[in-house]
Amino acid sequence: MYGGDEYATNSEYYDDYAHTGDPQLDMEYERNYYAARMPDNVKYFLINFCQAIKEGNLYDIQNMYENTFPQISDHHFDKTAWPEEQEVAAIVDNDKVFLILYKELYYRHIHARIPGGPKLEQRINSFFNYCDFFNLIISAQNPVMLELPDIWLWELVDEFVYQFQNFAQYRARLTEKSQDEIQQLCVNHSNEWSILCILNVLHSLVDISNIKKQLEAISQGVDPQTVAGDFGKLSFYKMLGYFSLVGLLRVHSLLGDYYQAIKVLEPIEIHKKSAYSHIPACQISTSYYVGFAYMMMRRYADAIRTFSDILLYIQRTKQLYSTRSYQNDQINKQAEQMYHLLAICLVLHPQCIDESIQQVLREKNYHDAMFKMQCGDLEVFKSFFVFACPRFVSPCPPAVDAPMDDYVKDPMEHQLLVFMDEVRQQKDLPTTRSYLKLYTTLPLTKLASFIDPNASEDDVSKLLIRLLCFKHKMRNLVWSKGPSGLEGTFKSGSELDFYIDDDMIHIADTKVSHRYGDFFVRKILKFNDLNRKLKNINI
Repeated sequence: MYGGDEYATNSEYYDDYAHTGDPQLDMEYERNYYAARMPDNVKYFLINFCQAIKEGNLYDIQNMYENTFPQISDHHFDKTAWPEEQEVAAIVDNDKVFLILYKELYYRHIHARIPGGPKLEQRINSFFNYCDFFNLIISAQNPVMLELPDIWLWELVDEFVYQFQNFAQYRARLTEKSQDEIQQLCVNHSNEWSILCILNVLHSLVDISNIKKQLEAISQGVDPQTVAGDFGKLSFYKMLGYFSLVGLLRVHSLLGDYYQAIKVLEPIEIHKKSAYSHIPACQISTSYYVGFAYMMMRRYADAIRTFSDILLYIQRTKQLYSTRSYQNDQINKQAEQMYHLLAICLVLHPQCIDESIQQVLREKNYHDAMFKMQCGDLEVFKSFFVFACPRFVSPCPPAVDAPMDDYVKDPMEHQLLVFMDEVRQQKDLPTTRSYLKLYTTLPLTKLASFIDPNASEDDVSKLLIRLLCFKHKMRNLVWSKGPSGLEGTFKSGSELDFYIDDDMIHIADTKVSHRYGDFFVRKILKFNDLNRKLKNINI
């Protein structure tokens, strides 16, 4: 794939042990020395990769980034790091921009593949490399003429947030660290990977790209170029700004600030497809965190719609990313998490969903777990939540004088406590719903006796509280229109409604009938397709 005939060594000038003292000859010596230590295909890949980035050849950059780099990683660096910076610098003429981008991939590879994860020094160096990259593009007086494929820009922002999350968890795990390491973390490196730095970078990218103004202009039918500014006119800055909004959604979700997580996406019409949603991993990640935030805000109808829409999208577009194993694994994991969250939401807020999603829930045996949750099994709720929730982090590191303990799980346990408190308030509602569905009128005393055969007058008064709780919990804020995901109107999501007149409950079934037409059309088309394939088989 790579031509390296023009890259020839000039070994007669040097011996194997010493530099000559001449700067140009010394640079040539280092180039040949480090090049000799690298496999030829790695060396030629780096030279061609650097050249493609210099020339802004997007097709070649994307091909090398998505295909060649992972292939070489699998073949040469499966459990080891790529060559060090000075080794690469020697063969790419110390190209500053390329070295920053190379180190981004270098540290990302270490986080993903090296057993035991990165060392503290590598985590800090990765942070400073991100600082170099963002300073290069944000602090410039004029836009930097750099072209990178959108998939790289998305994964760069996503990896930046991931490494912040990973460092926050590493910093909170004091039990595995010596006093010197804790001193290094809490005193010498207290500002690296701080939440203020992360938010500052992401907001700066949003501001410099004018992405909010561009999105507002698009929603109003105005040309976004009129408000984009010098930086925002370039696809490089525009897409970085858009992906930074999604990065802010993720950061606020990790911190447990769900209102702000949805708020930061206000320019994006999250319930509509747009020209910016062409990166599957970005769209799936956005829907995962939006749906989770809705669930934690007790907006179950919005959460169910968000999860259902994206899971249908995953079913229909699997071929777009199935050839890329590193994306496929991540997307499959998030899809599995969203099925768990959808199951929780459907138990707490029953409603009709697409038949194909229902079929997946049946095939993967979610219905058994959902039945247990409907019967009030809190352990199933807990296990589903722990599996499907993000890995929360604390915005503040443990204090210098904090006891030697593992503080990693504290943020997650706090969110679990909040969630389980909500579940406990609702655990008796499925039983109440099941009895109400059997009648059109029902005396309070009779319903109380169904729930507890030995019911007393006090139990009847408690039943009124339970029925009021049922009314309250089934009434959710539901988005209907507008760019803000926080807007909406209060609607009752229950498939039955009731009112109490004296001691009599009057029940109305408001369940919407299933639309079977679409289901039969899909099955007919599937049968016709199968029939055509059978006819083409030669026996």
